[in-house]
Amino acid sequence: MRRKRILILGAAGRDFHNFNVAFRDDESHDVIGFTATQIPNIDGRRYPAELAGRLYPQGIPIWPESQLEQLIGEHEIDEVVFAYSDVAHEYVMHLASRANAAGADFSLLGASSTMIPTSVPVISVCAVRTGCGKSQTSRRIAQILLGWNKKVVVIRHPMPYGNLAAQRVQRFETLADLDKHECTIEEREEYEPHISKGIIVYAGVDYGEIARQAEQEAEVIVWDGGNNDLPFLRPSLEIVVTDPHRPGHELSYYPGETNFRRADVIVINKLGTAPRESLRQLQDNIRAVNPAATIVEAASPISAESSESIAGKRVLVIEDGPTLTHGGMSFGAGMLAAEKYGAAEIVDPRPHAVGSIKRAFENYPQTERVLPALGYGAAQIAELSETIRAVDCELVLIATPIDLRRMIDIDVPALRVTYELEELGSPTLAEVLARFR
Repeated sequence: MRRKRILILGAAGRDFHNFNVAFRDDESHDVIGFTATQIPNIDGRRYPAELAGRLYPQGIPIWPESQLEQLIGEHEIDEVVFAYSDVAHEYVMHLASRANAAGADFSLLGASSTMIPTSVPVISVCAVRTGCGKSQTSRRIAQILLGWNKKVVVIRHPMPYGNLAAQRVQRFETLADLDKHECTIEEREEYEPHISKGIIVYAGVDYGEIARQAEQEAEVIVWDGGNNDLPFLRPSLEIVVTDPHRPGHELSYYPGETNFRRADVIVINKLGTAPRESLRQLQDNIRAVNPAATIVEAASPISAESSESIAGKRVLVIEDGPTLTHGGMSFGAGMLAAEKYGAAEIVDPRPHAVGSIKRAFENYPQTERVLPALGYGAAQIAELSETIRAVDCELVLIATPIDLRRMIDIDVPALRVTYELEELGSPTLAEVLARFR
């Protein structure tokens, strides 16, 4: 009997996970290939045989998503499986229409098909969009658990942009491990803040094996999600972060709406800066869609090194890259800090952008006068560095989760902007986590 021929649409993360848990050892399906988008330099490679398993001794090719119709026709694809995150519902249905028009079925795998059970409790931290504040929420939760003398391990959503076989299971205990695994800026931004607090982080490609190793040294696992994706592990408690700066997005982006509807706890973040009407719209949507969820109200107060020196300066603002790209935001904490501390001018980096940084501005035109800290590889880091050097400014504000000064030489004074989650009123995160104490 002919095996059902599958094409998985992805972006080097959820796609590999879905293959591993749903298709790798399934003799009724034949995964012909993956497609790639969002992340540079993924297409043209192969998912390696070491990870693909006995049914795929040659590995699995990865093609550009732009070739979708051609691939369906040439390879007689029966079903297209969508497997990446933080895209509008309309975007998903356009892909479904393209697949259907070319003759293939179109599907989405849900929680029961893709969440891995564990022997220890899992607290998942996900969001409705990129840039809501998952990272600081995950850090806050991990610190609460550490304060209760719990052995905490963080498992982070995948970012395997290098040698996939070598990245099967990655364990990060020290900052030297980041160099050992040749981490990109995006990976460092997520791992380093946990490591600096003494928390072990796991990531990689094969989350079944990652879970097995992590549960050997954890009493509680914190799933630190990526973009607005679903957890890869089966949670004991699902915490979902929302952003009142983007009201309505919790019901119009995939799979963020799924998280929104599944949440046990909804964190409304950024209360200090969100417009009142936007907050009201978000609250109305929570009442309409998930009224049983516990609501935690929070802010992410911003601080800056030597903040008094910002006043009157012409500044270049560097923001967290994915917040501006996948997340669709036009600015972030750096812009807010520049305004808060009285910068004279925010210097527009767009005329000076080169290479992939220039293309990012073209692809995400909503970005306003701020530079996304993109660094998915050495070449892109070099282009980011060249762009920074070309901007005529007196001061650089770095609003990324890591200190870029350790990776890039900046030839003018540079200050870090930081932000942490701060609950407002009750219930607090400690109160909703009390059963894990």
